[in-house]
Amino acid sequence: MGRRIAVGTMSTAVILLLGLSGCTSTLGPAAGPSQSDPRYVTNGAVTEIAPKARGKAVTVAGTLDTGEEVTAGEWTGKVVVANFWYAGCAPCRAEARDLEAVYKQFQAQGVIFVGVDVRDQAPTAKTFAEEFGITYPTFLDVDSGAQQLAFAGKVAPNAVPTTVVLDRKGRVASRILGQLQSRSILQTLIRDALSERP
Repeated sequence: MGRRIAVGTMSTAVILLLGLSGCTSTLGPAAGPSQSDPRYVTNGAVTEIAPKARGKAVTVAGTLDTGEEVTAGEWTGKVVVANFWYAGCAPCRAEARDLEAVYKQFQAQGVIFVGVDVRDQAPTAKTFAEEFGITYPTFLDVDSGAQQLAFAGKVAPNAVPTTVVLDRKGRVASRILGQLQSRSILQTLIRDALSERP
């Protein structure tokens, strides 16, 4: 599958991540560039972090677009998949249905999927979810930036889309920078995280 394994420290993985750029926020949904546009992260580079090299847990908390409140530590013990996106990002649109399909596959195993919309207000995010059939919830992060802050140093703020898999301790276990190239990649990363025991 050609997965790239990060066996060094978390700082090494972060340096690799921060060296890449992501989607810009200057283009609307209808006027977005093609997936080959260099302003988008499209390569889907995968980084895995060995358990001993993982940093501190990410504190995920806030209000979802469903109105549900997520409290700090609430998802401890669960594998969590967080996808950073926004509606005008062409690779985000291209990967949306694949993310939903993988979510449905692992939902019964207790894996939590959550979106982090870094640009849009609620109506735009809702339209996106309806268009692509997204059923998992999303943090609307454009005003507070709380989720981007929580993931600071682990997800570059301009690297969209990015998909992060958190282990049961809430630590970043793996990361896909750019568009998901294959469902099997994310499926494997989730299975790897599920196979680990606290």
